Formats: sequence, C-alpha cells, structure tokens
Amino acid sequence: MPDGPENIPEDISPCEWQGDVLVLRIRLQPRASRDEITAIRQGRLCIRITAPPVDGKANAHLLRYLAREFGVSRRAVTLLSGASSRDKRVSILQPRRIPPLIFAGRESIS
Repeated sequence: MPDGPENIPEDISPCEWQGDVLVLRIRLQPRASRDEITAIRQGRLCIRITAPPVDGKANAHLLRYLAREFGVSRRAVTLLSGASSRDKRVSILQPRRIPPLIFAGRESIS
C-alpha cells in the first residue's frame, strides 16, 4: 500500500496550502473521552473526537470540531476523502486561526 500512513516519513507536514485553502491529512480516533488534536505522526494530524463511527456521525462531528478550532463556519470545512476510513483529507477555506500544535517544531506550514 504505497500511501498508507506507515509509508509516510515523520517530517512530512500534515497540511498544505492550495491558494487560500488549507488541506489537512488527518488520522481520526472516534469514541474518545474528549475532542482534541493530540499529535502529528507519520505526516498526519492525529485528532480524537467523542462521536462514534456510525452513520457518518464521526465525520460530521470532526467537521464541526475543525470549524471551531480553525475559526470558520461549518460550510468552510469539506471532507475531501476518507469518508469510511480513519485516514482523511479535509479542506478548510480561509482559516482564521491555526491551532498551535500544527506549528510545533516547524518554521511554517508547507
């Protein structure tokens, strides 16, 4: 599996800018005790959310959570891929703020 998380180097950024859109690579853990961004591992932003992975609830919850964290409306956050996977790609249109963990140990987002 060429683009599985185990094949992505640790130093790859979990996000990239495409104009005014920020695209995130995410590893999701549903049914967590609280919503939080926990780490950057294998080129993915690790996020825990409380919603279960049933009937799209985890995806909907993730998109609402990211909207709050990045200071945008829910309409500005789009699931690009990974609807039925823990590995997801999400776009955020014109984020107003960037959570500090994304900058941890990096000069900038690439």
